[in-house]
Amino acid sequence: MLRQLKKKLPGAIAFLLIASATGSGSASAQSIDSSQEGIDDYRQMLSDGGNPGDLLVDTGKELWLEKKGPKNVSLQACDLGLGPGVVKGAYARMPRFFKDADKVMDAETRIMYCMQTLQGINPKDITPTVFSKSGDISTDWEAIVAYVANESAGIAMAAPQSHAAEKAAYERGQKIFFHRSGPYDFSCATCHGAADKRIRLQNLPDLLNAKDAQQAYTTWPGYRVSQGVVRTMQWRLQDCFRQQRLPKLKFASQASIDLLTFLAVRAKEGKMAAPGIKR
Repeated sequence: MLRQLKKKLPGAIAFLLIASATGSGSASAQSIDSSQEGIDDYRQMLSDGGNPGDLLVDTGKELWLEKKGPKNVSLQACDLGLGPGVVKGAYARMPRFFKDADKVMDAETRIMYCMQTLQGINPKDITPTVFSKSGDISTDWEAIVAYVANESAGIAMAAPQSHAAEKAAYERGQKIFFHRSGPYDFSCATCHGAADKRIRLQNLPDLLNAKDAQQAYTTWPGYRVSQGVVRTMQWRLQDCFRQQRLPKLKFASQASIDLLTFLAVRAKEGKMAAPGIKR
């Protein structure tokens, strides 16, 4: 019976079922590697035309074109760095310095800025509802960000570093990445600064390695199978801070933008493939 299940099910699911059926809670290095292969196979199956995140991209496009806010206008005139109304390829070239805001912004910060300036929506009304809870449907915010990111699919990351403010953001982001604090004395680099690390069955990308950084960054936003929703990069950073038991990282804060700038530059030349499939 177990042998038949193993043949029919993706490796990751079969591994969990077999471990449960045999009552075995431990796993050898070989079985862990095998389960990781199964997880990779499962992700591949979903990405081949079965990624639920793709449906959210369509919703995001509709929301982008929908007239909203006190000014009753759409986001079509939003300038994401390549000119008003140009969405194609914009995500792959952020974070970047925006002259009109006089600061470096990542994609989510810039979208919020456009909602405020174009639609007249108060950012304080946006931030409390940007992220869905586990088990809920994805929020309008997550849909819009997924759409914007997907418009850069296949385009190489090229977050600029030509402006002094962009260079300063990178430097601050690098310091945040290596800064140790909290009850565990962790930093981002504790988990993501060396090869061959994992948490349970999850391989951890070495973000100081170009290939790992490219693969990790370009697949966010990503559909989280375990939560059933699309998550954005701002959410990913917040959750990492939570896992380190650090104070909550404020959405669209300077620290979040700086850290994203560092990560985006590390992912240079990686081709965008969002929304990706995440555990």
